[in-house]
Amino acid sequence: MTINHQIVLDNRPQGEATAANFKLIETTIPALQDGQVLVRHHYMSLDPYMRGRMNESKSYAVPQPLGEVMIGGTVGEVVDSRHPKFKAGDQVVGMGGWQEYSVVDANVIGALRKVDTTHVPLSHYLGAVGMPGVTAWYGLVKIINPKAGETVTVSAASGAVGSAYGALAKARGCRVVGIAGGKDKCDYVVNELGFDACIDYKEHKDYLSLSKALREACPNGIDGHFENVGGMVLDAVMLRTNAFARIAVCGMIAGYDGAPLPMSNPALILVNRMKVEGFIVSEHMEVWPEALQELGTLVGTGKLRPRETVAQGLAAAPEAFLGLLKGKNFGKQLVKLI
Repeated sequence: MTINHQIVLDNRPQGEATAANFKLIETTIPALQDGQVLVRHHYMSLDPYMRGRMNESKSYAVPQPLGEVMIGGTVGEVVDSRHPKFKAGDQVVGMGGWQEYSVVDANVIGALRKVDTTHVPLSHYLGAVGMPGVTAWYGLVKIINPKAGETVTVSAASGAVGSAYGALAKARGCRVVGIAGGKDKCDYVVNELGFDACIDYKEHKDYLSLSKALREACPNGIDGHFENVGGMVLDAVMLRTNAFARIAVCGMIAGYDGAPLPMSNPALILVNRMKVEGFIVSEHMEVWPEALQELGTLVGTGKLRPRETVAQGLAAAPEAFLGLLKGKNFGKQLVKLI
């Protein structure tokens, strides 16, 4: 029997998440049943949404069950198959979770998808040409819906979602301004991703100071904003929004430890007749094919050059995940398993 190593959620965080919330276990892989596929994971994805799933409180998705493999996206190779559409050697993307192997019921629509690595590296199917990229696409295209010449902003601009958002917005003729943490990240956002400007939020002690920097970077105001962080960043952006601005809310990483995130000036939503819409990208599977085609083209032609931070080995996943929540990663956070 093949040995499989897994990381399960052992207990729920009390406030800030710690490595002690997770447990590394060893299991054996069961024999495949008809319709099942065995995948050996090459990379697994670490994403901020996983922190919310660790809580037991009500959210947009059911909590991560205790004692079960942590949820998460994976890419890898089929090593055995009892499904006619998959064969050994196929490269696939799925939701295999925090483990080295997964047994997938390939009859479930969307559970496993073949990918072409001719022009797009396998790991990018967990980032720019995967869920984060489609997240950026949906927020920009379906909620913000910018016109050429408008100014759009994004928090966590150097991350997997933010970098894809920038490339997509530039392709639509927008002025694109990022917000990121640290000079290196801001330099990457401007020099490699092609943003028009990027503001280092770490240089600002409060939202008024950050908003002043935004005024200089966005002289014509902000027409659309993609929010990944919340807190001070969102407050600063709100002060610079134009009438009829649109804000796509995808993440609130500043509040994932459970503390409330107050908004300083909610009256601006009314004053500027603003549209503020939260969304979960998995509820909009109908847009994925169109989004993935555009994102794959951007990566394949070099117009989107995603950056990755790669931790080595399954055991490194908890610390890498905790680092992600504190912004220690640069670009998409992955764990290499092979």
